[in-house]
Amino acid sequence: MIYLVRHGLDDEERIGGYSNVGLIKEGIEGVKKARSFIETLSFKEIISSDVKRARDTALIINKNLNKKIIYTDELREQNKGDYNGVLKSSLSKDDYFLGKTKVYDTYPNGESLLDMYFRVEKLLLTIDKWDNDLLVTHRGVINMIYYLLNNQKPDMKKDTFSVTHASVHKLDLKSKKIERIY
Repeated sequence: MIYLVRHGLDDEERIGGYSNVGLIKEGIEGVKKARSFIETLSFKEIISSDVKRARDTALIINKNLNKKIIYTDELREQNKGDYNGVLKSSLSKDDYFLGKTKVYDTYPNGESLLDMYFRVEKLLLTIDKWDNDLLVTHRGVINMIYYLLNNQKPDMKKDTFSVTHASVHKLDLKSKKIERIY
């Protein structure tokens, strides 16, 4: 069994991706609430995306658990290239990459959603290395796992699988199923 946790709420005024924006107060509180549930789960280690908002989430979760935390770039969100961390308000209203992209559109010096889909597909081939671990990651990664295991093509609808901040999802590798459990 693998558990996946989306990081807590960060500064939504900025474009996410690989940005190193930390959690905001509400995000910290949301992770603390999820931690109560997570503490009831059985897992060996915490494997976290190396992006700041995920690292912060992993540290909050681990407060009472004293688990080993391993940081990796394999669990990163979509690389939004030149747009990583940019204030949305600094972009013109008609900027093409301000939420109006298609799955095959590549961010300048970044990746497309389809690139991310194939990256996560490759990750699924080796994800059993983290069996019985808790993975702290991003909505994009968790969404891609849902798409892949449900044989669906990716789309631009971010909320299809209810991967909200600090939500917890159970990935059963034997049955190849994923479900939200918190």
